[in-house]
Amino acid sequence: MARTLRLVRQTWLAEGVRELRFRDPAGGELPGWEPGAHVTVMLPNGVGRDYSLCGDPADRAEWTVAVLREPASRGGSSYVHERLGVGELLAVDGPRNNFPLRPAGRYLLVAGGIGVTPILAMARELASAGAAWSMLYCGRERSGMAYLPELRELAGDALAVHCDDEHGGPPDLDAVLGELPTGTHVYCCGPEGLLAAVADRLPESVPLSVERFRADAPAPLAADAEPEFDVVCAGSGVRARVAAGVSILDALAGAGVEVPSSCREGICGTCETKVLAGEPDHRDLLLSDEEKRSGQTMLLCVSRCRSPELLLDLS
Repeated sequence: MARTLRLVRQTWLAEGVRELRFRDPAGGELPGWEPGAHVTVMLPNGVGRDYSLCGDPADRAEWTVAVLREPASRGGSSYVHERLGVGELLAVDGPRNNFPLRPAGRYLLVAGGIGVTPILAMARELASAGAAWSMLYCGRERSGMAYLPELRELAGDALAVHCDDEHGGPPDLDAVLGELPTGTHVYCCGPEGLLAAVADRLPESVPLSVERFRADAPAPLAADAEPEFDVVCAGSGVRARVAAGVSILDALAGAGVEVPSSCREGICGTCETKVLAGEPDHRDLLLSDEEKRSGQTMLLCVSRCRSPELLLDLS
């Protein structure tokens, strides 16, 4: 559910990283959340962006996120860093959690760059619970690595920091992942290259949970590989034709049906919608294999349909 919050504080955390803190304008409590949760912030320029909550889950008065200034910004991070001001009111939707902590005997947290944001909340939770955990925090340069002091205080010697410029390249993941204690669950958030490297080197017997900030570019499809189909909104009966190369989101918008969305890359879950009939062609990176097989929900930003018609639980 979206709510209007006031931006009450902005802080420079590291080179290119700005922290934002939000409160209810009337002083009310905010919904509770757990480590791994994220919110969608609707910026005044009409762009919605998902950010991981990285404050204290016990603090019901304030939500905290951190935003990296992306050189190739599509209107989100550039607006935050160049135009957003303290005191502004913004619509914030959530929280939602696609990256929850699961019970385990031991934890290894791996963060790359701004991927530290959900990992920081996990570190706080594990430290508070007295769990067995350690962490690897990677970055290109130390000057751009946010929350280092907080993590050093939380983890002590259990924190390993790797800066590419100081070590002449990426970390030796084989050394980190090769002999993990039995019962370890690995949580990783960061650039796609880091996620892929961790998944490649991690033994199959060790569970891995990841969160992506950006999807790889999809492989080009043949002209006949995307047949047209219809989507129907169960509540209103609105019908939209989805042509090749057009997303379900855009086809519905053209028919006057706006569905909340953020990443448009199949990784955040904002546009996840219940499927009442039809066979989805899942192309997201979020739903599990079991969830995709069930066909009960789908992400409208990237997925398509194998059947001639798709009936969605939309008004």
